[in-house]
Amino acid sequence: MKQIVIATDGSPSAAQAVEVGLELAKEQGADVTFVHVTLPDDFVVSRIGPGHPILHNEQIDESETALAAAEEAAKEAGVPYTLERIAGEVVDTIVALADAKAADLIVVGSRGRGPVRAALLGSVSRGVLGDAGRPVLIVKAARVPVPA
Repeated sequence: MKQIVIATDGSPSAAQAVEVGLELAKEQGADVTFVHVTLPDDFVVSRIGPGHPILHNEQIDESETALAAAEEAAKEAGVPYTLERIAGEVVDTIVALADAKAADLIVVGSRGRGPVRAALLGSVSRGVLGDAGRPVLIVKAARVPVPA
């Protein structure tokens, strides 16, 4: 295994996916590409000048936070990595990046944006699993017991 693509959105299951993906990369001596995909609808056109899209502040914060956490984890693990922030349809973009990188494995969390949004939009992990022509590892976040 030489290349692993790990999708992250900063959710608990994505954090688990980062952890598991980095463990595999370290064990296999593989490089990692972290990807955070922003939906095209999250872009607005600036009135400052023509053709200069700007990202909503909350999306910048979300992607920067998710990628910064992944970067810190990779540094701690001593795993070579690259960071990708891409606007596009989430499933298609993750699969296309994995194809472009000739990834041996795609690692995604099982649920990121919550059950209601996932039910309306469809599951990213299920979409990647169905569309990818390579192995996909879906990581479910461990449940932490809540004190009564």
